[in-house]
Amino acid sequence: MKFRTFFAATALAFCTSLPAWAVELVMVEQPGCYTCRLWNQEIAPIYPKTEAGQFAPLRRAELRHPPKDLTYARAVNFTPTFILIDEGQEIARLEGYPGEDFFWWHIETLLAEKAGFEGATR
Repeated sequence: MKFRTFFAATALAFCTSLPAWAVELVMVEQPGCYTCRLWNQEIAPIYPKTEAGQFAPLRRAELRHPPKDLTYARAVNFTPTFILIDEGQEIARLEGYPGEDFFWWHIETLLAEKAGFEGATR
């Protein structure tokens, strides 16, 4: 009985110490998208290792099959479109990918202004 109580307490402590991802970055993409492929080459390997990527983990969505658990403020017409989500609702977006410098500046600015991000210098 003591083992069961210890195990339950340990499991509860572990689960409550995990971060709750209220903010996430959704990348809406589609097959054959040239700029999506470019983003995947230039940014995707780095993104989860950055402060921005840890603050707002990346989630991928297909243009033609939007996630049912998210609400976009308006329809997505271009790929890639990066949508900043907080608790299932869109709070900001970046349409397109014109290069890595613009992407980092813009995403960090959106995160700072819309989600309270205090990491990475701009």
